[in-house]
Amino acid sequence: MREFNRLKTAFLVRAALLLLIAAASVVGAAAQRVVDKTVATVSDGVRTELITYSDLLWQIALQPGSSVTAPTSQELNAALQVLINQRVFALEAERLPRNAPTADEIAAEINRMLSYFPPGEFEKRLVQVGFKSVKDDNFERIIGQRIAIDKYLDFRFRSFIVITTEDEAKYFRDVFVPEFRRRNPESLLPTLDESRPAVRAALQEQRVSASIDTFLEDAKRRVEIVILSEV
Repeated sequence: MREFNRLKTAFLVRAALLLLIAAASVVGAAAQRVVDKTVATVSDGVRTELITYSDLLWQIALQPGSSVTAPTSQELNAALQVLINQRVFALEAERLPRNAPTADEIAAEINRMLSYFPPGEFEKRLVQVGFKSVKDDNFERIIGQRIAIDKYLDFRFRSFIVITTEDEAKYFRDVFVPEFRRRNPESLLPTLDESRPAVRAALQEQRVSASIDTFLEDAKRRVEIVILSEV
């Protein structure tokens, strides 16, 4: 179970960080109160994606417990790497346009994001990085673009994963059972059939995560990444 939870958490964090910042370059237009500068560019030879300092602050603002008023160099550089990956995804996603997200999908995603913060905290953080509120048109536009990339990721990395019954049995035997017994020495071990949903989910997230890593390595060879300003 710990392995499953670790893989699931790692993927969700990866997915959240890659997706929550979708097309965040519009933040510069919404964040005039932030002293801004272009930190990096990512180009595929046709389109160029900018990464600004305000983009880094917005990315940091999405992380509970982090400070948007006095971010460390480590936090800024971690945000920069996440944003570089996101820009690569944004360029790739343009090759496979999807249906635009609906207003209901945008509202549901905003509510999901709000659930990770104490009441009022997330909106406060948005204001600190230049948005008016969660109803800010630019913020809602970014969330719509985030959902569009989310759908792209599902299509690109999740839809084509094949997990066999042999895969499930091996994971159950080699990973699930030892972990369950370590964590629950006095409990009755569930059967494979009872554990199949959790086993299948863990295998899927494991393979999605590996596919994303491979994809990013390959995609980065096709783009030009230029760091213009150290943070």
